[in-house]
Amino acid sequence: MAQLTALLSVSDKTGIVEFAQSLHGHGIKLLSTGGTAKLLAQAGLPVTEVSEITGFPEMLDGRVKTLHPRVHGGLLARRDVPEHMAALAEHGINTIDLLIINLYPFAQATAKADCTLEDAIENIDIGGPAMLRAAAKNWQDVGVVIDPTDYPQVLAELTASNGTSLTRATKFMLAKKVFSHTAAYDGMISNYLTSLEAGSEDKTADVPVREEYPSVFNLQLHKVQGMRYGENPHQSAAFYKEAKVAEGLLAGWNQIQGKELSFNNIADADAAWECVKAFDVPACVIVKHANPCGVAIGANLLEAYEKALKTDPTSAFGGIIAFNRPLDVEVVEKINANKHFVEVAIAPAITPAARAAYASKVNVRLLEVPISATSNPLDMKRVGGGMLLQSADNVDIVGDIKVVTKLAPTEQQLQDLLFAWKVGRFVKSNAIVFCKDGMTFGVGAGQMSRLDSARIASIKAKAAGLSLEGTAVASDAFFPFRDGLDVVVDAGATCVIHPGGSMRDQEVIDAANERGIAMVFTGTRHFRH
Repeated sequence: MAQLTALLSVSDKTGIVEFAQSLHGHGIKLLSTGGTAKLLAQAGLPVTEVSEITGFPEMLDGRVKTLHPRVHGGLLARRDVPEHMAALAEHGINTIDLLIINLYPFAQATAKADCTLEDAIENIDIGGPAMLRAAAKNWQDVGVVIDPTDYPQVLAELTASNGTSLTRATKFMLAKKVFSHTAAYDGMISNYLTSLEAGSEDKTADVPVREEYPSVFNLQLHKVQGMRYGENPHQSAAFYKEAKVAEGLLAGWNQIQGKELSFNNIADADAAWECVKAFDVPACVIVKHANPCGVAIGANLLEAYEKALKTDPTSAFGGIIAFNRPLDVEVVEKINANKHFVEVAIAPAITPAARAAYASKVNVRLLEVPISATSNPLDMKRVGGGMLLQSADNVDIVGDIKVVTKLAPTEQQLQDLLFAWKVGRFVKSNAIVFCKDGMTFGVGAGQMSRLDSARIASIKAKAAGLSLEGTAVASDAFFPFRDGLDVVVDAGATCVIHPGGSMRDQEVIDAANERGIAMVFTGTRHFRH
């Protein structure tokens, strides 16, 4: 069998010397360019510069190195087509059997605060993507590697074949990875360039001003798993995550036990997780159909859980439960003692004893998610023929509230108001939330009328046997009329927090003064559709 040839040209040099040493150990000829060739030579490896086989030096500040028939012919020639091989022989072109490349670091360059347009342009790789696509197109004959994490598998197969070949499955996997990678790379360049303000092309030496939303938005998602079904059993579904998921986002979960997650499981789990990680003290959030039906904080998770369950134990059955501290066995035993069935339980960690206590509940999905303040930078909503994009709703109003009534809230009332406001951000609009002592007492969600949400919250509290006397109420948007305020005060609320901003604000303020309650404005609305 003829000697294999590998072409190596990488910007990320992680493990490349060791990889090349192993290739050389299998008798594979090494070709390389620029800094990679220099690095391999310094390591004592016999490496041939690409310029030696093309007959041309690297040109134009390195812009032209591999764009040559002696490179692309060696990558694209099909070994099973006699005419291809005859053409190579006629022109003295050797085949290239392995291609190891990663691209200029465009993302890293443009992430720098001082990156000019000229810097960005110079970090657009041309020869690399051309070679990658050529090799991936001819995947049956060429193994193409873009990711250093694939080096071990490639070396293992070369070792198994005495340095002669990779399996077809591996070569096809690597080729698919290449086309996904180059698509993401081009999308990244498009996102950057189409975000630049008009006139940037005339100021290439300056740091360009970028719009928040590019005129063309490219997004690459990676499939995590198929769903048992979609929102309903007759709908199919799959879960995808962004290529790089930050720590603390739900998509970074580790499933400990339980059935496969469904579409609704993930949607509800995300709602629970985003809410619970908003608290910096032990907290528990119970979600049903995308809405919190119980939220509480406590001295520990057990106290938080017991309080959260009291809000609406009926709705809590079959819901999603999330904790922002490691889940311990004491809490799990209490959940089991309450015969509280949950579809999913989420925590930053689940102790071995807690896992053992849940082991018999084989249908319960246990998820570990590293906790952090990280949130999704963009919120997306699919609409017919398009997508709505917006920045995340993560405004903190602490310090921005304004007392608008004669009566100011006490310190305890203020804490209740801020707790209610934080919960209200995660309740579907129109949202009304009654809270007291770090616990939700009644939640009204998803109604077309704010008045109806207020009434429902009161009804839910009564059904749970909870008194709303002395509670604080949060409304995610202003009260358009005084009637909604009267409903919550009649139910027992003594203080209210909402954005304000209605043309009838004074009417509502006068009503609050008339009823003898404290009211504060935040100036920030939290609609959640």
